[in-house]
Amino acid sequence: MKSSAALGRIQARVALARDALPQQHRRYFSAAAWAYPQALLWHVLFIFIFWAVAAAPLALLNVASAATWLGVLWLHFAGRLRFAAVLASLEIVAHAVICVYALGWAAGFQFYLVALSAAVFITPIGGAGVRATLALALALLFAGLHFVFDGVVPRIALSPTVLDWMFYGNALSMFLVLAIIVYFYDDAALRAEAALNAEKEKSEDMAALLRRMFGRYLAPEVMESLLENPSSLELGGETRRVTIMMTDLRGFTALSERLSPEQVVRMLNVYFEAMVGVIERYRGTVNEIVGDALLVLFGAPQDLPDRAATAVACAIEMQNAMAAVNQRNQAEGLPALQMGIGLNDTVVIVGNIGSTRRSKYAAVGSGVNMTSRIESYTVGGQILVSESVREAVGEQLRIDGQRDVLPKGAETPLRIYEVGGIGGRFNLALASETDEPVPLAAPVPLRCVVLEGKGGGGDAGAGRMLRLARNCAEIDAAVPLAPMSDLRMQLVEVSEALAAREFYGKVVRCAADGARVRFTAVPPEIDAYFEALRQHGRRQS
Repeated sequence: MKSSAALGRIQARVALARDALPQQHRRYFSAAAWAYPQALLWHVLFIFIFWAVAAAPLALLNVASAATWLGVLWLHFAGRLRFAAVLASLEIVAHAVICVYALGWAAGFQFYLVALSAAVFITPIGGAGVRATLALALALLFAGLHFVFDGVVPRIALSPTVLDWMFYGNALSMFLVLAIIVYFYDDAALRAEAALNAEKEKSEDMAALLRRMFGRYLAPEVMESLLENPSSLELGGETRRVTIMMTDLRGFTALSERLSPEQVVRMLNVYFEAMVGVIERYRGTVNEIVGDALLVLFGAPQDLPDRAATAVACAIEMQNAMAAVNQRNQAEGLPALQMGIGLNDTVVIVGNIGSTRRSKYAAVGSGVNMTSRIESYTVGGQILVSESVREAVGEQLRIDGQRDVLPKGAETPLRIYEVGGIGGRFNLALASETDEPVPLAAPVPLRCVVLEGKGGGGDAGAGRMLRLARNCAEIDAAVPLAPMSDLRMQLVEVSEALAAREFYGKVVRCAADGARVRFTAVPPEIDAYFEALRQHGRRQS
């Protein structure tokens, strides 16, 4: 039990010493950790052999050699591999030369020079050139000993039988030493390779885990860019022309107030799952998710040929995908969603923005704000683009309407275009969900408020709903209505419960006989009332 415990402690110390070394020296350490003790035991054995054959001077030589090998072992396990290898090499050379000098070529000690010339290639003595030079020097020394001492009468006379035993014994010992070195070096190499493969698999698993984890928070393009070029983590940016997409769910704030947090999250997850899938197919980069809104870049961080046309095609497919999203929501008892999309082709600064503690890949510039302004004019199911996008895409873009608007803070009007489709290699068109409003048998009285900013109050007045469809209505209002105005409306002359419910819309067209208002948020109670009006309150032709 004590010997097993002692052996275990020795093995633990050897493993600790090996693990403290650079990776490239560990195989040599393991092989030499077996070869050096063998050399020590062999020299101790020859103390008794030389004493038995009456070669006392050589017995004393082996005493000195055994002490030298103890020093070699101490240096080796202390991690001083080069010193140990040099001392071991010098001892082998000196021992071989002295024994051949004393006993003659027939004693066979010169074979250890051959073993040493082979073993020197796995030592950490120096580079490949140094080791090749040492091996050549040993080969010349071997040849020189043969030239000088072969056939010469030895200084210490031994019987031919003893010399024969020494010759063959040394030859076999040399092969044994080489076999031990090769075996343990190969074994150490296999174990190192297995450990390296295990570490590689672990690293690959960790990389895959990181990709799965951070792929939800970073765009795949940004993540791959960081993995391939870690220097891109540094703060800074570059000027680049990109096409920016902004999306927003119309009336989502009012909608979410009627739902539980779990329902809101489930509804958003269904929506984002579908939208992000489309964006990735069109090689867009989801730069940010803010609430129910998406900020997407086309052309950064990776260049994207035909980026503006690709962004338009992506927007059309996203709008068309909303039908499947709403089918799934309605199957789970959730309300339908409507999305607006704004696109702008502009020059921005893209890169890592923030501090050394926390940063993000972002796009910065007035073009980003302008995209947000364009998107704010959309109604559900609509895609609005800037003049720069229309020019970049060209004739293949199908324009269903255009208008000049004056965004808040802008000094000059901005012309925006409503996209209905795109030709060329994409050949996509928006699936229309808007019905033509039908005349009502009697106007429905309303109270209208023109909103200013994000839901702030404005001018209020009476109004009448003259025509009604599922997604829009034509209204005659006492307050002045301008295209793209946002309205908050309430029914009057109805039950107290209905009158308390507000619904929202955006003016999409103005005419002498009224304004076309596209609904952006309608509570279920109001929607049911409108459905009854469409079915039973319409004017019969």
